[in-house]
Amino acid sequence: MWTIKHFSVGHSLALRVLPLVCLVIALKTGAHCFGLELLALSPLFSGILAANVFLMGFLISGVLSDYKESEKLPGELAVSIQAFRDEAHGILKAKQAEEARACLAYTGQLAEAILDWFQKKRRTQEVFDLIRGLNDQFRAIEPFTAPQFIARLKQEQTSLRRMIVRCHTIRETDFVTSGYIIAEITTVLLCLGLILTQFTPFYESLFFVFVISFFLIYLLALIRSLDNPFGYYERGSLENVQLKPLEELVAETRREQV
Repeated sequence: MWTIKHFSVGHSLALRVLPLVCLVIALKTGAHCFGLELLALSPLFSGILAANVFLMGFLISGVLSDYKESEKLPGELAVSIQAFRDEAHGILKAKQAEEARACLAYTGQLAEAILDWFQKKRRTQEVFDLIRGLNDQFRAIEPFTAPQFIARLKQEQTSLRRMIVRCHTIRETDFVTSGYIIAEITTVLLCLGLILTQFTPFYESLFFVFVISFFLIYLLALIRSLDNPFGYYERGSLENVQLKPLEELVAETRREQV
């Protein structure tokens, strides 16, 4: 069912670019009224427009591949931490070892730290230190379980560290910065060309100027938003992947501590 919440999230990006599009329309109207439409419509304009759309298609295909990968990472992080907790739960249930209880508390702290890290409330090195601290927990529970189980947990620890590195790389690295620059410059020049080019009849031209400028500006904004799918700490960031698996894990650990 389509709700107000879905509308606000799904259309807020469009609403944000509308002021820029309205500015283009206002400048186009002003250029027409004051006789500043100095350019004649040329087939080269269509070629430049097609080239810019092709470039944006290249950029959006690149950021979408990272975005699709990013959608899986919070869930996989939660699964890895849950593997540690399952082993500790088994030891606690079978042998009532306090070391297993301490391991459960530690993994709960780790899950909260990773959730805070996504919000940039903790540094990356702090998370790595907590992951390294799992070694002490493994040594404490080792006498109560089989060696192959500890080996499996060590593999999960390595996977956990690898996923944090991947999330950090996606969050801190822009996709082809030079591609963004040329796309932005070309979009500005195309909008300027739409303003200064004479189209007839004028009122029909306003419609096409609106559609083309909206399409180009919206695509740029969408690519920028998709480039960082972990932008929870950024004001106005919209297209962020869901952290629900981690949030549910943290909620579970807190219930156990009560």
